[in-house]
Amino acid sequence: MNFEVKLFAGAKEIAGKDLVVVSLEAGATVADLRTALVQSLPALQETIEHVKFAVNHDYADDDTRLSPDSEIACIPPVSGG
Repeated sequence: MNFEVKLFAGAKEIAGKDLVVVSLEAGATVADLRTALVQSLPALQETIEHVKFAVNHDYADDDTRLSPDSEIACIPPVSGG
């Protein structure tokens, strides 16, 4: 199944785009998504451990299962003051 992942902040800058499509097996989790994102965008390797994912507008743990209609956002940590 294909999942659209919206990228924000540093992840968007690294990828050079604000949306990526990742193919995952049925029953995939957020942890599977992390792995697939690094495989398709190796430049995210250092950032991916620190990002939060939101699935259907709620922050999701790595064991959260994705459904075909999941709305997914990749939200890296931000700094500033």
